[in-house]
Amino acid sequence: MKVYAYQGCSTCRKALTWLKSHGIEAEVLPIRETPPSVSELRATLQARGGDLRALFNTSGLDYRAMDIKSKLPSISVDDALTLLSKHGNLVKRPLLVDAKADIHLVGFQEAEWAKVLT
Repeated sequence: MKVYAYQGCSTCRKALTWLKSHGIEAEVLPIRETPPSVSELRATLQARGGDLRALFNTSGLDYRAMDIKSKLPSISVDDALTLLSKHGNLVKRPLLVDAKADIHLVGFQEAEWAKVLT
C-alpha cells in the first residue's frame, strides 16, 4: 500500500494519522518528488468511474497557473494522466493505492477510508 502525500498538506497529515491510529501500514511517498505512475493513475481513474477531474488538485496553484480548468475538457485521458504523472502538485492528495487489493482512494474522506480499509 502506498500513500502519496505532501508534508505541508493538513488533509494528508490527517489521513496519515488516521492510518496510524488504525494500525494500517503504508509506504508514504512525497507526491511532488515522486508522483504516481500513469498505470496507478489509470487504475485510480477507473475506480473513480472515469471522472478525470477527480484526480486533479483543482484548488492548487499549479492547476490555476497551467490553466488546467480550461484545458481539461479537450485533453485526452492519456495526456492528462501523463501530465499528472509528471507534476505531482496537480494530483489530488492524499492518494492511496494498493494495487494488490485493488484499492484506489483520492482525497481523505474518513468514512470512505474506514469502509474500504477496516
